[in-house]
Amino acid sequence: MDIKLYAEKLAIEAKNAQKDLRKITTDIKNKVLLRTAELLIERKDEIQKANETDLEFAEKKGYSKALLDRLALNEKRIQGMVQVLKDVASLPDPVGEIISMWTRPNGLKVGQMRVPLGTILIIYEARPNVTIEAASLCIKSSNAVILKGGSETINSNRVLVDILKQAAKETGFPENSIQFVDTTEREAINHLLTLDQYIDVVIPRGGESLIRAVAEKATMPVIKHYKGVCNLYIDNEADLKKALNIAYNAKVERPSVCNAIENLIVHKDIAEKFLPEIAYYYGKAGVEMRCDEKTIEILKNHPKANDVEIVPAKEEDYYEEFLDLIIAVKIVDSLDEAIDFIHKYGSNHSESIVTENYTKGMRFINEVDSSAVYINASTRFTDGNEFGLGAEMGISTDKIHARGPMGLKELTIPKFIIFGNGQIRNNVGIPEESGKIEINTEKCERL
Repeated sequence: MDIKLYAEKLAIEAKNAQKDLRKITTDIKNKVLLRTAELLIERKDEIQKANETDLEFAEKKGYSKALLDRLALNEKRIQGMVQVLKDVASLPDPVGEIISMWTRPNGLKVGQMRVPLGTILIIYEARPNVTIEAASLCIKSSNAVILKGGSETINSNRVLVDILKQAAKETGFPENSIQFVDTTEREAINHLLTLDQYIDVVIPRGGESLIRAVAEKATMPVIKHYKGVCNLYIDNEADLKKALNIAYNAKVERPSVCNAIENLIVHKDIAEKFLPEIAYYYGKAGVEMRCDEKTIEILKNHPKANDVEIVPAKEEDYYEEFLDLIIAVKIVDSLDEAIDFIHKYGSNHSESIVTENYTKGMRFINEVDSSAVYINASTRFTDGNEFGLGAEMGISTDKIHARGPMGLKELTIPKFIIFGNGQIRNNVGIPEESGKIEINTEKCERL
């Protein structure tokens, strides 16, 4: 197989589907989504069998427990995909929405209307449920999609894409708008990243190395976040119970995802009270704490810290996305120092403050420059579904039209629409005839 020709064929097919997608009604979009949900249940055994093959391969390759967790499609995650499809179907269709409209002095009505991005290439690792999430959002937003999952989930993804195409065929939705890179050859994705005449935008989801490689090679716009170094700041006016629950949840509930916290920042005035308590619970959960000198001084020989592994923090630890039961800890003197710390070490993903002081909370929201900023809540909520978006295409930390979880509206862009009644600029139109037109015959003869 000629990989370059194969990749180009996928891109051309997706590009050609755009004209058919413009004609598709919201009703048909919803039907294909709901039929896909039904087929996921009907073909559940087939999905899980394919997923078992992928898991066996990954185990032989020596993949970490965190990665194996991302690969798995158990009963709960299949039901989660079903719910995503239903949620997206229930959302308003953004395509064709008039964002704004105003009238100019000359009578022109000028407005903006949401339209699809066009063809989206999404490249993702590990999580096969991204196949359904990404496709569902592209279907509802009338975008063509090229799905490129990781080699470790190719069997799971083949079944999921086949289900999507079956649902499309049964409901009259353009099948060629859903394309799948059914090869593990790296050359295929390298070539796709050069086809900006067919592909409008690429969205990579995965580790920092993948995202940087895509950003370097792509000739079309890339919507991305490099990593999720999320921070939690415990203010000296924090409610201790809230602080403990949030700090525990944001690290322990699912440490392998990008919205889990990697840095715990604690105000000095509450450190001696808070740190031994959280160390006790982290110890029970098997969390390793990489601590600055002040934190070590508080926790060493403290009875509540007996079960937790405490390691002196290195400078590079505060930049690290651990994606594991590891957290870096820093004591600060003030809110200003906490904000400076986040700006230095964070990745502009998600940050949270725990405080009962309204003014401090609002300062944190206004001054922390990240895509999602919280007061008194876990960063684990940075997720399209949790935000009520139905699902997400990815999380953007770029400063473009989309920032944070990318839902339906973020997969559209505005175009200007103008309604006129014969208006012309500066009143320069065709000249009015004034009598007989003289013809210079002498000039004509010379020509």
